[in-house]
Formats: sequence, structure tokens, C-alpha cells
Amino acid sequence: FERGDFHRQTSEFSGGWRMRIELGKLLLQKPDLLLLDEPTNHLDIESIQWLEETMGSFAGAIVLISHDKQFLDNVTTRTIEISNQKIYDYKTNYSKYLVLRKERKEQQESAAKNQQKIIDQTEALIDKYRAKASKAAFAQSLIKKLDRMEIVEVDESDTATLAFRFPPPAHCGKIVLTVENAGKTYGEKRIFKDANFILTKGDKIALVGRNGEGKSTMMKMIAQQIDFEGTVQLGHNVMMGYFAQDQAEKLDPNKTVFETIDELAVGEIRKQVRTLLGSFLFGGNDIDKKVRVLSGGESGRLALCKLLLQPYNFLILDEPTNHLDIRSKEVLKRAVMSYEGTVIIVSHDRDFLSDLTHKMYEFKNGQVKEHLGGISEFMEKIKMDRLADMNAKSPFLKAKEEIKVEKPKIDTRNDEREKELKQLKSLIARAEKGIERLELEISAFDQKLADPDQYQAVMNDKAAFANYEQMKKQLEKEMENWEALQAKLE
Repeated sequence: FERGDFHRQTSEFSGGWRMRIELGKLLLQKPDLLLLDEPTNHLDIESIQWLEETMGSFAGAIVLISHDKQFLDNVTTRTIEISNQKIYDYKTNYSKYLVLRKERKEQQESAAKNQQKIIDQTEALIDKYRAKASKAAFAQSLIKKLDRMEIVEVDESDTATLAFRFPPPAHCGKIVLTVENAGKTYGEKRIFKDANFILTKGDKIALVGRNGEGKSTMMKMIAQQIDFEGTVQLGHNVMMGYFAQDQAEKLDPNKTVFETIDELAVGEIRKQVRTLLGSFLFGGNDIDKKVRVLSGGESGRLALCKLLLQPYNFLILDEPTNHLDIRSKEVLKRAVMSYEGTVIIVSHDRDFLSDLTHKMYEFKNGQVKEHLGGISEFMEKIKMDRLADMNAKSPFLKAKEEIKVEKPKIDTRNDEREKELKQLKSLIARAEKGIERLELEISAFDQKLADPDQYQAVMNDKAAFANYEQMKKQLEKEMENWEALQAKLE
């Protein structure tokens, strides 16, 4: 915020700037616990990067919900999955959680498969000997054995996700869009001026920059929805599909999901409306829901669905990932990557933009500047520019870095405290070694359980199996002990 912004009404600011105000209010309260529900929605890339750094140095605890994969990986150290009315706790970030969840599912499936083999074999023996008087006692013991057996459960997976591809684009000329000396003002406020660029057939570019610098304004100019200065002209035979930032809000709340799509569908696509809606997760009775009762994610999916009703050869996507879950964003990304037409995107989701665009136009300080390369190169440039600005504004920072800081002398009065810290660190190190040893032993036993050739022998070795169960209980105790020691150390 500039100093001149301090006395403006909050209603004058965009959604991203109002989000900044809310985050500022929270951080100034110096809370012990932060609950953040989609904190990166409507924030620009620079603000998200700053928020990550702030969260990294935050002394309290943070519980957050986010569909920004990179933000989760950079901020969190623990992932709690809520799936099919169950909760699973993983003490790691999102990407590693995905790997561990897959391994857990594979182990469960393998153990359940092996167990089912034993059950089938046991039931066959019971049927064989049940009728024989001399073997009746043996059959009864097998029945009791089955009754006592703890059935291995395989967690159900919520695999529902978008499934779509953009239709093949209609033929158009090589030049798709020409922007010359374009600019925009609102009253006395100038947003930007002298924007110049050309999009050719098949280009996939991104518009980046802080909130309020004019990215969405440029999208509206291309869509001919607002007046502007200069030239913004579509090429020969260009058919444009526009997904606006507030597209979901423009849906008619009184229409059903089916009516929203059916009234726009023409030709052969009309016969496939139900199938099309199903690929956007609207199945069964969902298609009869009124738009007004849809969640943000459902409204976003319905608005995206409308883009598939025509063979557009030029897509304008303004924040298309807002309110989409991570899996749906990945499907949308793959669809855009395989799309043969031309795409211009506004997005603050770094993971979504990664490997998707080959060129960027940055909106900053009323100017539009071209950047070749992807989002990673752009983020690195932002970081270097910010450091340069800090040094330029505060020259003493550079000098401060060059001054060698002498190590503080140990205060003899704190000897007791130092001794206690050393003991704690020693106990933590010992606990970590114990945890590592138990995890290795449990993992080795799990591999035996997963091996059909070894499974029967392992199950028959009651002592080994009892030791395995004991190790798992001991691991839980060791983890609790380690957490208690860590808390004490902090």
C-alpha cells in the first residue's frame, strides 16, 4: 500500500487488495494460531511469495486450506487428508504426502489380497472337513480362527475429477491478435499505456503482475467489453472464447445446471449435453440443481464447461483456476497444453503456469513489458529485482551484511540452561535413531507381508507377527515422546 492509500475506503480496492487488508489485520494481532482458508485466492504472485516468506518465520501454528500446490509445499510440514469421512495424518508436505498415500494404498491392497487368499484356503478346508466327525474339531478351530482375524481394510479413494479436452479449433489466420499503443484510463487514473504485442497462431502466453495493474482490463479490451485507447484487433476468422474472472457470478442463478448448457448447445453437441456435464462432475440429480445453490468450485466448473460448446481457436482465460481443486487444475492444465489453438492466460498459480506458457507480459507501473521464458525464470527475476530495490532504498543493508558479527560470549549464568538444552538434544537424537530403527524393521516386515511367497510363512510365525504388532505400538510411543521433547525444546 502506498501512503496515499491509507485513507481510502476499502470498497475502492480490488479483491486482491482487500485480501491484503484482511491478512494485515490478522498478522498485526500477533496470534498464536492462524486459520487460513484459501489465503492465496485473489493474491498476485509477488504477494503469494511474500506470504510464503512470512509464514516461514511465523512463530505460531498455522492450519490452512489451499489448492495452490506450490504454496502448500513451501509452507506446510504436515498434511491432513479428509477423504470419505475419514482423517489421515501425514507428517510431511503435500508432494511427499501424495507419494506416501500411494504407497499406503498399495500396501493395503497387497495385504488385503494376500489375506483373502488365506481366507479362501481356510474356508475351503472348513467345507472339506466340516462333515467328517473325526475332523469336526479341526473345522471348528478354523472357524474360530477366521472369526478372530482382523480384516485388512483398503481405504476408498475419491477419484472423481474433471475429464475433458477442448474441441479442435476452427481454422484461422496466422496473426491471431494485434495490440498497438493500447492503453486504458478510469477517470483521472491511468492503468497502463503504450501496450504493444502480437499473438500468432498456437501461442500460449501469460499476463502477470500485481493486482490492479491492468491484466483483467486488457482481457476485457481484447473481448471488446470496454472502451480503450489504441488498437486491439483480432485476426482473420478468429473465434474467441472468453472466461472472465467473474464468469461464474454471471451465470443465471434461476436456471438449472442442465438448462445453462442446453440453451447454448447447438448441432451435434446438443445430443451430448449430459455426457459433457458428467465430465465436469455433474452427474445424476446434480444436473437439476439451480445455479444459485452451487458452490464456488461447481460454478467455476460449469462456467468452464461453456467453453467446450464452440470450436474456439482463441481462448482468453482470466483466473480459470480460482475455486478449482488441485486435481481439477491439473486436468485443466493438460487440456490447455494439448489445445491446438491460441491461449492468453491471467493466473497467479505458479504450478499451473509452470511449463504451460513460453512468454509473459508483465503489467507494472503503467507499462507492459515482454519476458521470454516461463514462470520460474520470471519469479527469479522478481526476487532479484526486489533485492536490488531493497539495497537501493536502504544502502546500509548491504554494509550490514558485510560486517562480520562476532559470536556472543557464553554467559556463565546460563550454564544450567545450556546443560538442559544439551540433554534435550541428546534425548531427541536418541529418539530419532530409535524411530528410524523401528521404521526400517516395520518396513522390512511389511515387504514380507506384501510378498505372496513369504506371506504364508510369516502369518504362521505367531511370535514374529506379535513382535511386529509390538514394534508398531512402540513406534507410536517413540513418536509421541519425540514430539513432547521437541515441544519442550522449542
